[in-house]
Amino acid sequence: MPDIHDFLRHVVEADGSDLHVKAGSPPVIRINGHLTPTDYPPLTAADCERAALELMDETLLERFRSVGEVDFAHPEPGLGRFRVNVFHQRGSVGMACRRVLPGSPALESLGLPPAVKGLAEERRGLVLVTGPTSSGKTTTTGAIINHINSTRACHILTIEDPIEILHNDRMAIVNQREIGIDTRDFAAALRAAMRQDPDVIFVGEIRDAETVKAALQAAETGHLVISTLHTTDVTETVNRVIDFFPPHQQKQIRVSLAGSLKGIVSQRLLERADGRGRVPAVEILVMNGRVRDLVLNEDQTHMIHDIVAESGFYGMQTFDQALLGLYRSGLVTLEEARRAATNPHDFQIALQQAGLQAIS
Repeated sequence: MPDIHDFLRHVVEADGSDLHVKAGSPPVIRINGHLTPTDYPPLTAADCERAALELMDETLLERFRSVGEVDFAHPEPGLGRFRVNVFHQRGSVGMACRRVLPGSPALESLGLPPAVKGLAEERRGLVLVTGPTSSGKTTTTGAIINHINSTRACHILTIEDPIEILHNDRMAIVNQREIGIDTRDFAAALRAAMRQDPDVIFVGEIRDAETVKAALQAAETGHLVISTLHTTDVTETVNRVIDFFPPHQQKQIRVSLAGSLKGIVSQRLLERADGRGRVPAVEILVMNGRVRDLVLNEDQTHMIHDIVAESGFYGMQTFDQALLGLYRSGLVTLEEARRAATNPHDFQIALQQAGLQAIS
């Protein structure tokens, strides 16, 4: 009977991104965003439990048994690293394993807007990389850290759950801390970071008000803080950060955010027209005086999208502008661009205004 190591090898050989293990079904892998069943026989509950036990040590097993789920990174010899989540579902064990790139990609290789490089070269403030699950946030933040590591003599401190991409020292010194192993939680690690002399702090994910507050304080005191959020566009990102807090605290958070935010990179992955992988569509906000005023004014925050659309000079662009560029260059099909558009009707109008032939 094939085991979990065979399944992980199959993911790599098929150039997949994720493996799903569930009782009653064969292992399923995700390739270019699409779930594809493998030819392996359906797994029993015992098979799934055995697969999970193969990857967990005693500490992880104890945590799994106490809370019902556990996240960790697993290095598979000869194949690379995987981010693993083991959980209970309907009384049996389920598992999702995401393949992590073997190293940090070059920022220029990802097809991101030039403004992303500008944000990576900021010396202080807050930079957020956002998007839904499987939108490439890990790859983008890894490339940003790699760029800083390669170009600046500084101390980079990462706080992750779990550590996914390993960064070796280049021009910078890089210390990577893992939640549950090296520190208790994101907020505690951020508080401790102030005594660890960092120049750049990467917070794997913002999950609660305490972490937001600590990240903003670090950004306000002269550090470059990079983090991620599960939001779909730049306006939702601003609102989500503020909405972590109760109404009586939101005015002060708006002031802090307006003063420390440097930019937001919000992305979605689209299937390439040639079928060779996926390409990012990126909405990007770069902080300026007009955006700062909208963040401060609760009644005008919804206008951020319009400012982004009008501010190409500053390197900003909306999702629909990014999609238009990808379609014009032949990187994605019209159907794929329409599917990903924030507003399909507005996107159709933009196609017509650009003189592109759109088939209804």
